[in-house]
Amino acid sequence: MSSPDAEELTVGQAAALVGLSVRTLHHWDAVGLVRPSERTPAGYRVYSADDVARIHRVLVYRELGLPLAEIGRILDDPAADAREHLRRQRAQLTERISHLRTMVDAVDRMLAASNSGLRLTPQEQVEIFGTDWRPEWVQEAEDRWGDTKQWTQYVERTSGLTPDDWRRVAADTEALNADLVAAHRAGVVPGSVEANALAERHRTSFSRYFDCTPAMHACLARTFVSEPDYVNYFNSLSPGLADWLHAVIFANTAAHGVDPDTATWS
Repeated sequence: MSSPDAEELTVGQAAALVGLSVRTLHHWDAVGLVRPSERTPAGYRVYSADDVARIHRVLVYRELGLPLAEIGRILDDPAADAREHLRRQRAQLTERISHLRTMVDAVDRMLAASNSGLRLTPQEQVEIFGTDWRPEWVQEAEDRWGDTKQWTQYVERTSGLTPDDWRRVAADTEALNADLVAAHRAGVVPGSVEANALAERHRTSFSRYFDCTPAMHACLARTFVSEPDYVNYFNSLSPGLADWLHAVIFANTAAHGVDPDTATWS
């Protein structure tokens, strides 16, 4: 070519335009992801408008979390044209934006709830729930479920509860546990009318905090027989209660038309 085109950019100019470092563009050049396709009369390699457009497409896919090698395969796919790439990128970005908006809304609700509500101190938790209660269970639950819709519901529904409210919750839980123990010792059969009623009471106790579906209840029941803390807790109330409650919940879940063995958190 006889003279540089106005749309041709050196690596420094291209880097400044797209907000990347020169080192990054050199790396992308080295791995064949985006290579400057033109040269000046002096032999310097420069980026054309098409090269810059490719850089922008790489940035979009990288933002979506794709590795560079996969991005290169997508962009070099001979079966897809530029417009198809753009439509794909737009659809993925729209989905990501929707997801991020949902996350922002959830964080806003949690902030509003925590700012206006009352949280129990560890001492109050032990006082209300008994000496077997471990205050660290709350943090463990948040670490495990903190990014779920159900944890957001829990925060919203409990942040305004007073210590007296929690004492009533503890009394309700104690009464439910007493009825479960009595039914277990009386040999109530899982799947019976009485057992299903108890299972529904147990599920309702969780629905106080979040919308607990039969499928979710089955998922919780699995932890009652697989996680030592739960096993020890229920069996301390009555030996064998953990397995019996698991069977009761599974039978009730099946009565709702959900296979408890394959139920998912939904």
